[in-house]
Amino acid sequence: MKVKVLSRNPDDYVRETKLDIQRVPRNYDPTLHPFEVPREYTRALNATKLERVFAKPFLGSLDGHRDGVNCLAKHTKSLSTLLSGSCDGEVKVWNLSKRECVRTLQAHEGFVRGMVVRFCGTSFFTVGDDKTIKHWKMETPGYGEEEEPLNTILGKTVFTGLDHHQKEGVFATCGQQVDIWDEQRSSPIRSFTWGVDSFSAVRFNPVETELLASCASDRSIVLYDMRESAPLKKVIMTMRSNTLCWNPMEAYYFTCANEDYNLYTYDMRYLEKPQMVHMDHVSAVLDVDYSPTGQEFVSASFDKTVRIFPRDAGHSREVYHTKRMQHVICIKWSSDSKYILSGSDEMNIRLWKANAAEKLGVLAPREKEAANYSQKLKEKFQNHPQIRRIARHRHLPKSIYHQTKELRVMKEARRRKEMNVRKHSKPGAVPVVSEKEKHVVAVVK
Repeated sequence: MKVKVLSRNPDDYVRETKLDIQRVPRNYDPTLHPFEVPREYTRALNATKLERVFAKPFLGSLDGHRDGVNCLAKHTKSLSTLLSGSCDGEVKVWNLSKRECVRTLQAHEGFVRGMVVRFCGTSFFTVGDDKTIKHWKMETPGYGEEEEPLNTILGKTVFTGLDHHQKEGVFATCGQQVDIWDEQRSSPIRSFTWGVDSFSAVRFNPVETELLASCASDRSIVLYDMRESAPLKKVIMTMRSNTLCWNPMEAYYFTCANEDYNLYTYDMRYLEKPQMVHMDHVSAVLDVDYSPTGQEFVSASFDKTVRIFPRDAGHSREVYHTKRMQHVICIKWSSDSKYILSGSDEMNIRLWKANAAEKLGVLAPREKEAANYSQKLKEKFQNHPQIRRIARHRHLPKSIYHQTKELRVMKEARRRKEMNVRKHSKPGAVPVVSEKEKHVVAVVK
């Protein structure tokens, strides 16, 4: 039998006397430098510090509204066009590259509750507090022409949300019920109810285009299939969801923005518990929108901040705030995945970078290489304590910082109390409930 043994000659590494210098094994391959890792670590540290130095996400604001901005809509074909609706019934069309308003129309009496651009980009729909659905042309009317809608539908109740099908001339509204409308008809082709008095949002799935979901006032999220006559199923949570957004890359996943300061990502096949709970906001989350890549989403909150979350992480990677920005009501991620648009209470629409430290404009090849190299270095050393501390640090407004601390203390107290109750109860009487399962009350099919 052959036995392989490691044999080392002590002459190769033992000093003859203690006054000799230590022998260092050398690899004379020029590509393997003995100080490669320390050098790269230093470069990664510098790249991380520079990223924080150059993190200036705010690009500009679009002002012109005379009341709070209540909803935003992206143009489906043009990157530089944005539509916004305010609380006084006014709709504005913006040119983002020039940062100016190109058209203003008085669409409704009272709030503009929802707005969506048709998939072909030639027209858009608005709903408002005056119980009407209006269909408008995207082109600005010519000189001397009246600003008239193409079509107006008068509903029986106030509409609170609106969304358009991705491929057909069909749209959905929600109010006291979820209605599916054909563009050619003045009455809904289908209505869904499930013992709920009102709905706050409705969204078509961008991948499986026949599916849609809505948030109801009884704290539930209801899923529908347009080909069925009744809703599919619903999940009831401990608190109400304000709105939801489907992942544009993965057909089954959606994220909802909840009143309990969290966001929940669900797989529609397994509604018993969310796939991920995203925590960081310190007040109700009012809106959420996915990046076109489906890897990240952005949320707008009543606590006056905008946060960016990776799809599979429980905490945000970025938080944006300004002194002047009040409650952020609506949020959109631009279709080229580079910018974020937020509409808030104090009549402004703000334009942000999706990557705070990204350099805008045309980059030279050397700049691109340097950026890619430093990005790889940051990824390689991201778990080193020093680098992680610098990369994670964000300056927060004092009020949010203190609220975060207070919420952490309250959560810890609840956990401690639960552990004490479990310790002094009969084994198995107080089961351990995971954070994900805590927030779901029931799933009804």
